[in-house]
Amino acid sequence: MADTITKAERSALMARIRGTNTKPEVFVRSALHRAGFRFRLHNRALPGRPDIVLPKHRTVVFVHGCFWHRHGCSLASDPATRKAFWREKFARNVARDKRTAAALRRAGWRVLTVWECSLRTKARREQAVAALVRRIIARR
Repeated sequence: MADTITKAERSALMARIRGTNTKPEVFVRSALHRAGFRFRLHNRALPGRPDIVLPKHRTVVFVHGCFWHRHGCSLASDPATRKAFWREKFARNVARDKRTAAALRRAGWRVLTVWECSLRTKARREQAVAALVRRIIARR
């Protein structure tokens, strides 16, 4: 099926997809701050520029979108067109995520991931944040 909008319109739509400061990421940051954690954001000195860096706990947190990072939930649907392109794109994303996590672990960091789908409803958000806080302080 052909695209129903022009190339310029598609480009403008895709340009609005943010890589940092997404709603799920901002929510997790706010919840961690309320829980008393202090952190740095998007540290360029670390592999993969983690979304949240907790130096005191030697922990990094990635807030992943299910679609782009292929979580496998209902939010990770497959695009209907250009299937080969998207399959390769998603495979590269997943491989990059694995390489980044391995590099961080080798450097002595603990890597935690929060998935977008776990933040969809209020009850799930509260569970996800509570679990994240427990995992962070478990290593103290």
